[in-house]
Amino acid sequence: MIRIEGLTKRFGETTVLNNINLEIEDGERVVIIGPSGTGKSTLLRCVNFLDRPDAGRITVGAVTVDAAHSRKREILALRRATAMVFQNYGLFANKTALENIMEALVTVQKRPRQEAEQRARDILSETGLSDKADNYPASLSGGQQQRVGIGRAMAIGSELMLFDEPTSALDPEWVGEVLDLMRSVAQKRQTMLIVTHEMRFARDIADRVLFMDGGRIVEQGPPEQIFDAPQDARLKRFLSRVAG
Repeated sequence: MIRIEGLTKRFGETTVLNNINLEIEDGERVVIIGPSGTGKSTLLRCVNFLDRPDAGRITVGAVTVDAAHSRKREILALRRATAMVFQNYGLFANKTALENIMEALVTVQKRPRQEAEQRARDILSETGLSDKADNYPASLSGGQQQRVGIGRAMAIGSELMLFDEPTSALDPEWVGEVLDLMRSVAQKRQTMLIVTHEMRFARDIADRVLFMDGGRIVEQGPPEQIFDAPQDARLKRFLSRVAG
């Protein structure tokens, strides 16, 4: 169970997240949609304290962190329970694909190097990148780099995977391969919280879709409700724009 209570984040005088409350069941796939600048990516970054919230409580499994009096040990435990896939891949440029996937297994989970390498090779096989194990990011396409990023998140076996617009930096020709890999991850009932502008993908993969606007969750429900029978006027306008 993932629980977000009263999550609030301000940048200066601007309130980016305004008292967000959300529960996510184990194995549930939740997709967040909405206009740019409405707090979607900030929500993900606050869930694992990459951005520190101004108020609120985050619970991921057995770990709870309260923004009002969070301690470093608690934040590290929260980050270990989550895995983030970034817009810009976030790979180590000086490490091979294999080493990028191994890194957290060795440094965070303290696995023996041989075990970590075998796990990383299994993940590369699963993501269709076995032949790219020794390649550095600069020699990989955008789609391949993002698949390594997803593979890295898969490898650590986190309770919650966070995807921050994972296809937004990709050329159109590479979007499909990344979305296909995410579908494969989703089929394993991995708990996922996904920010995306890919509406068809959101409809296909989500158990529940959240529409955010103005730092709030305005409407939520199963994909059929959100896309076929939206209630809120702001959601209707948003869908008419992205459909057009």
